[in-house]
Amino acid sequence: MGNFECPRCHNKDEKYIGEINGKKYCRKCISFSGEHAKEFIYSKGEAKLFLSYPLSKEQQHISDRVIFNFKRGYNTLINAVCGAGKTELVFGVIEYALKRELSVGFALPRRDVASELFVRIKEAFKNNTVTLVIGGLTDKLNADIVVLTTHQLYRYPSYFDLLILDEIDAFPFRDNELLNTFFYQSVKGNFILMSATVTEENINQFSTGNNEVLYLNTRFHRKPLPVPEIKIRYSLAKIMFIIKKLKQYKKEKKPVLIFAPTIDIANRLYKIISIFLKNGNVVSSKAVKRSEIIEHFRKQKYDYLVTTAVLERGVTIANLQVIIFKADHDLYDEGSLIQISGRVGRKFYAPDGEVIFLASKISEAMEGSIKTIEEKNKDLQNLP
Repeated sequence: MGNFECPRCHNKDEKYIGEINGKKYCRKCISFSGEHAKEFIYSKGEAKLFLSYPLSKEQQHISDRVIFNFKRGYNTLINAVCGAGKTELVFGVIEYALKRELSVGFALPRRDVASELFVRIKEAFKNNTVTLVIGGLTDKLNADIVVLTTHQLYRYPSYFDLLILDEIDAFPFRDNELLNTFFYQSVKGNFILMSATVTEENINQFSTGNNEVLYLNTRFHRKPLPVPEIKIRYSLAKIMFIIKKLKQYKKEKKPVLIFAPTIDIANRLYKIISIFLKNGNVVSSKAVKRSEIIEHFRKQKYDYLVTTAVLERGVTIANLQVIIFKADHDLYDEGSLIQISGRVGRKFYAPDGEVIFLASKISEAMEGSIKTIEEKNKDLQNLP
């Protein structure tokens, strides 16, 4: 094969290199084929941030630091707890970049979260052009701000002066060498990484050169993160516990997410629960009307929703309660349990709620997630 290097993903591994009619190609990234974005041209709209609420003191400090880092050519990793308002932390630097007619990208691993963010970005930057680029929606690639999934980054080689990536530890971006390559190739200027569950490995890799790690361990409303409560039950006792809790929450008019580790378990669990409680549904990555089901839950058309990790991130619903079924399952690591727990208490007027780990035993991930949440809550004691 010779010393062929893929011009798109820079793969040199011969096992991923094929040849057709004497022309070499890369099997590793062949599925990422499509139009590339044209040269960036600013729309000339007035760059102005429209935010209907002020940032907290802690949020403002992080926002100012992110702008300072961008000015001096530093990359930033933001480690902020669930519900801290990570998106708002980068609105300031987006406005700064737009005022200088620079190209801005905001990438996320999951299309549902990207679609929701697109609406928020359009509301925050009304005078600027904003486009959403996800699978099945790639007609308009250029805008002042491009909101996209990480799978679409291959369309933007050396394009973004400012590229923001939220949920860096989420599937499918996490540990995906190809998607990581596309991310770094898309950056012409500087980047910002964000997550609520940054690992020590992430921090160690990032804490070199022109980089800075910023921490925000308090939510914008300054209330404690809900600490999960462990409930040990066996066999059918788990189901009876869920049914009892759902009846309680229904009386209290509180919506409930019941997380299950796999699609099969979620479907079977819903089938049983729906015999006793009708006004619910089940959702997963394979659900045909996934967006419609989620939207109906947001509008309180369902009392409860059985879900997989598809709703692990990017969900903010008032008075939400969470039950994690089989929380001791191997598929739940510490990070995923923290993310799921972080769905509760995100609203200023509803900062509390229950998170229940329903399991047959206590796993290391369960213990670790509770310990981490309790440690984050200790920072509240030091606030002025």
